[in-house]
Amino acid sequence: MEGDIETEDDAGAGVRIRAVAAGDLPALAAMVAALAAHHGDTARADVAALARDVLGPAPWLQVLVAEGETGLLGYAALCPRAQLQFGLRGMDLHHLYVAPVARGKGLGRRLIRAAAARAGAAGCSFLTVGTASGNWHAQTVYRACGFEPVARDGGLFRMALTGGAAA
Repeated sequence: MEGDIETEDDAGAGVRIRAVAAGDLPALAAMVAALAAHHGDTARADVAALARDVLGPAPWLQVLVAEGETGLLGYAALCPRAQLQFGLRGMDLHHLYVAPVARGKGLGRRLIRAAAARAGAAGCSFLTVGTASGNWHAQTVYRACGFEPVARDGGLFRMALTGGAAA
């Protein structure tokens, strides 16, 4: 995950999208907290947890950051998915965040394109993203970027596991 992902500059002069680095983790933690707060949550991920999950020996997530002249302006976090029965690999765009100062300039779309390119380079045949049913703005952006709604039968279930950090 080294180097620039793409160099298009429609989201502002000097903005580049690249893989996250160790020095980015404090700013990434702040953006994760801002996104959580936007959704009414409290982030519990600290720099150590981010280091483990995005830079550790077996990274759980792939994170792309948008870097401007004054620092990080956004990020996209990808986690693996699969459709085992079909032999398909995919990625889920788990988080997409653009700082308020950079919104409305196409940076979110650039991060989505970079995430799709990263997933494709990893041999994935699909990219998913979820959003709240009432988040019409995000749905409009995702559709404009080529995502299609997926019909879902049944619900999503979750089980807390003891002994893990997320228990």
